[in-house]
Amino acid sequence: MHGCAVRRRRGGDRVKVDVLVIGAGAAGLMCAITAGQRGRSVLVLDHANKPGKKILMSGGGRCNFTNLGVTPAQYVSGNPHFAKSALARYTPSDFIALVEKHRIAYHEKELGQLFCEESSKLILRMLLDECAAVHVRVEVDCGVQKVRKNEEGFSVLTARGEVHADSLVVASGGLSIPSMGASGFGYELARQFGHNILATRAGLVPLTLSGKHQEHYADLAGVALPVAEARVGKRSFRAGLLFTHRGISGPCILQISSYWQPGDDLRVNLSPQQSIGDWLVDQRAARPAAEFRNVLGDLLPKRLAQRLSELRFASRPMRQYRDAELRDIGDQLHDWPIVASGTEGYRTAEVTLGGVDTDGLSSATMQSKIVPGLYFIGEVVDVTGWLGGYNFQWAWASGHAAGEVV
Repeated sequence: MHGCAVRRRRGGDRVKVDVLVIGAGAAGLMCAITAGQRGRSVLVLDHANKPGKKILMSGGGRCNFTNLGVTPAQYVSGNPHFAKSALARYTPSDFIALVEKHRIAYHEKELGQLFCEESSKLILRMLLDECAAVHVRVEVDCGVQKVRKNEEGFSVLTARGEVHADSLVVASGGLSIPSMGASGFGYELARQFGHNILATRAGLVPLTLSGKHQEHYADLAGVALPVAEARVGKRSFRAGLLFTHRGISGPCILQISSYWQPGDDLRVNLSPQQSIGDWLVDQRAARPAAEFRNVLGDLLPKRLAQRLSELRFASRPMRQYRDAELRDIGDQLHDWPIVASGTEGYRTAEVTLGGVDTDGLSSATMQSKIVPGLYFIGEVVDVTGWLGGYNFQWAWASGHAAGEVV
């Protein structure tokens, strides 16, 4: 796609580069740019038919490219301290400066989330232009068939021939959204070189219900709460909630899904911004003849209020409820149990939890502690961000960390 400083060995037909990056997503392209700026010859390979597919689809096509509030606390990992070094050395401000350099208009949506005003295509174009400026070559539709380590570096057999590289960077992503080409390649390669892989599972993903629990809510598909609070244990997230044909989704559910596992007790506060009990008591005084379900329908979506009344509260005129009864109902609605049976899986998951164990990597450089010259960056590593631009910032930061030293 772009010209590059790729050298061929005399008397041979192998391509020789300083750095080979496997994966043309956010992390891989950032690593390639950073290494290229240091004068390294870099080749980026991807088995997909175009680079940056996740970039293009993210944020509804507008790319939520970072978050102003990034700290290590917004990441899930077996080692919560691992991400600190890379995140500190390449910050949201650093990426924003790059966006502004390319005159890409952006805006803050909510909770520090930054989106393109126009299209995510502009972010991908920016990255590819930065690659071209430092002579990085990006090859797509080119799968990797075999990787070997030798005294000189790495020998990589691809669909288009053999490539030799001093350094090999694995930026192949996780298992989420297989329809876009996701695969377990990075994990397989890590195992080949002796790295431990922590169990992977879908993250930032809708939850599914089954049996009577699905029957309770299935016909509410499309009903949304602008603000709800989902809680598992001591972890909670406040954002929108959406009922689906198969279960529940929306930002607060996607967020909590990274902490929820089958069997965990999931609770939802249906109105976290006010006391439902106090509100119901006030409504009884103002509307004593009104049916409970109709009153509740003024606070919650009417279809949801009707269903909750059917499930737990026998609706009757408000005057027939005592203060204590209304406050108890309020307490229940602030702590409503929803029994999830599973998730929608990698098909719709935005990220993959787990991955290459950080114990085997340098937090400063992303280099393998087992195999010199081998690096793992981005989603393939056991570092997973919250919804809201955090995973892109990890991609930029981890890619930059490796690119500074490869």
